[in-house]
Amino acid sequence: MGEKESETAPIWGRTRQSESNSINPMDVESSALSAQHRSQNRSRGGSYEERGRGVKEFRSWFSWLIPCFVIANVVVFVITMYVNNCPKKSGDCFAGFLGRFSFQSTRENPLLGPSSLTLRTMGGLDVKKVVKGDEGWRLLSCNWLHGGVVHLLVNMLTLLFIGVRMEREFGFIRIGLLYLISGFGGSILSALFLRSNISVGASGAVFGLLGGMLSEIFINWTIYSNKVVTIITLVLIVAVNLGLGVLPGVDNFAHIGGFATGFLLGFVLLIRPHFGWINQRNAPAAKPHKYNIYQAILWTFSLLLLLGWFIAGLISLFNNVDGNKHCSWCHYLSCVPTSRWSCNREPASCTTSQLGNQLSITCLRNGKSGSYILANPSDSRINSLCLQLCR
Repeated sequence: MGEKESETAPIWGRTRQSESNSINPMDVESSALSAQHRSQNRSRGGSYEERGRGVKEFRSWFSWLIPCFVIANVVVFVITMYVNNCPKKSGDCFAGFLGRFSFQSTRENPLLGPSSLTLRTMGGLDVKKVVKGDEGWRLLSCNWLHGGVVHLLVNMLTLLFIGVRMEREFGFIRIGLLYLISGFGGSILSALFLRSNISVGASGAVFGLLGGMLSEIFINWTIYSNKVVTIITLVLIVAVNLGLGVLPGVDNFAHIGGFATGFLLGFVLLIRPHFGWINQRNAPAAKPHKYNIYQAILWTFSLLLLLGWFIAGLISLFNNVDGNKHCSWCHYLSCVPTSRWSCNREPASCTTSQLGNQLSITCLRNGKSGSYILANPSDSRINSLCLQLCR
């Protein structure tokens, strides 16, 4: 399913190829091939991709899973906004003409989306509910929720740009697993360090695809000719995005966890036969092994490291281990305080009192108070006012 019988091209630029458009087998022992070998190579001719025809690792696929992921994320966001129902539950809404689908006030949610209470209800990552409420499913569900239209657009456009190309190259099974498992890994790291906030978004899974793209270059090192430029480009892209993650309100631990998981998983899922095997697989003489020794070492080491990370991470999480107590500086990886913003991630907490139609609210974090004329306000409305006072 999804397979397309046509020539495939590597995800990163050109593969190793001679000037005469024929590929010579790789020889680490000598600098030149015999005339007979060169003659055979010219007669067989063709590019690396053409030589790979008939080899399962070099099929070209039709991309359908990544678009389905995008559609699923959009549908979940629409459902979330329907459940949010700002006009009824809050009253202080942005874009009221959308009716039930209008957004929370931009003072409460500048990303144009639902309230934090709605995100928690829909399956946002809440560490207390995961650990004490036996709701481990939130480690997966949070990857399908988004904090607002801006959040959704950025993630989905990035997913389409990266994911479709990768799915065409490696197929829906491997890229689907890479995406889902990376999101899960990002959730685990986020839960270990962000203990008091709701976390949502597909960013961890998207960063996992970036990590897989990087490790794919290393594991398939022999087939590419422009490796250095590609690696530098990818590293810069990842560095810039992780750098933006130190801004307040961004869960950079999900980014880091997703990227690290995807990087390790890429060695396991995206491995391909090396240059020499493809070039000589139809030769009458003895063929080299399908994978180089370094590929086998990277594959084994990455798989063991990945399993160790998941086991250790899950055991620590469900034993309610706070990662910040074991790493005093790690919080700077997700937010760096400056004179322009604070990195206080403690949830807003307020005291309330109702006297007739007058509601009085005091933020326990900063001591600010406010009085409002409201009769029988909903919990969502009170939470919205509390968040505004505590900002």
